[in-house]
Amino acid sequence: MDTYKRVFVSGGSARMLSRPNPVRRSGFELDLIVDEVRAEAADVISLSLVAGNGARLPAWTPGSHLDVFLPSGRQRQYSLCGDPADRLRYRIAVRHIHEGGGGSREVHEVLRAGHPLRIRGPRNAFAFVEAPSYLFVAGGIGITPILPMVRAADAAGTRWKMVYLGRSRATMPFLDELSACTGGEIDIRPDDEFGVPDIEELLGRAEPGAAVYVCGPPPVLAAAERTAFVVNPAGSLHTERFSALPVIDGKEFDLRLARTGTTVRVGAEETALAAIRRALPGVVYSCQQGFCGTCKVAVLAGAVEHRDRTLPDSERATSMLTCVSRAADDGLVLDL
Repeated sequence: MDTYKRVFVSGGSARMLSRPNPVRRSGFELDLIVDEVRAEAADVISLSLVAGNGARLPAWTPGSHLDVFLPSGRQRQYSLCGDPADRLRYRIAVRHIHEGGGGSREVHEVLRAGHPLRIRGPRNAFAFVEAPSYLFVAGGIGITPILPMVRAADAAGTRWKMVYLGRSRATMPFLDELSACTGGEIDIRPDDEFGVPDIEELLGRAEPGAAVYVCGPPPVLAAAERTAFVVNPAGSLHTERFSALPVIDGKEFDLRLARTGTTVRVGAEETALAAIRRALPGVVYSCQQGFCGTCKVAVLAGAVEHRDRTLPDSERATSMLTCVSRAADDGLVLDL
C-alpha cells in the first residue's frame, strides 16, 4: 500500500542511526525490471525489482520507500521491505485493496516478472533513530517498513520487542522472516485469535525511554498518538500511515473545475481530492497526506487553507495539494 509519514518525538534528543539516503537527488528516477512476483499472504504479493544491466542500486535505510510509476500513469509509494545490504534488488510488498483507488489492483493484476517499472527514490521520512530499546507495532501491511527495522535492531544487539497485528495469520505477510530474528520478543496477535487489540496496553510494554514505531491502519495510529506519551513519557513515538488523514475541523465548500465546467461540493469530512475524483476518476494522486506533491493543482481563484508542509511559500498563492488543503472561504476554482 501507499506509504505516508508522521513523526512525534518526546523527551530528550535522539541521534540518528539511519538517515534519509544521502545520494538521493530531487527527481532522481530509475528504470527497473520486475524480477520476481511472489505471494506472501492472502491478497499480498511482493515484487523484487532489479536493474536491467545488473547494476548496483542506490543505498537505502530502514523506513525508506519508493515512488512507483505504474503502467497506467498512477503514482504510488511503497515501503522497501528487503535487505538494505542487498544492493542488487529492491523489494516492495502490496496488499490488494479492493475498494481502493486502483493502484494496488493494477500491481496485482498487471505487473509480472519481466515488466519494466520506473521508480523514484529511495526516500526516507520514517527514519530509524538510535535508542536504548525499541517497541515495534505493525498492523497488517504495516509490517513492510517495520521489518527492516527489526532486522537492524536484532543485528545491532539492541533490546527490542515486536507486536504484529492482523485479521488472521493467513493475511499477515513475512511471519517466517520475523521468526528468524531471535534477539528480541515477538508477539503475533491476529484478531481472530486475540480479539481487538488494546493499543494502550501494547504500548505499555515499551521500556522507559524506548523508541516506539507504529505502522498500520488509522484506528491503531490514532490510539497510539493518544496514549503513547501517557505510558512512555520519556520515549519517542514514530508513526507511518497507510491511508488518508482524517479531515479535522473541515467546512463544506464548492470546487469549480475550470476545464470541465463542473462544480463539486466538498463535504466537511471529505478531502478536496475525494470530491474531485467523483467528477474526474482518473485525476492523479499518491500519498493522500500532503507529502509527495503528486496531486498539486493550480488555483485560478479563491483563497486556500493550506494543510501541507510541502509546497514552498512561492507556490502557495497559486497552487494547492488537493489531498489535504481546503478552501479558506466558500470556494475555489481549480485548473482541472
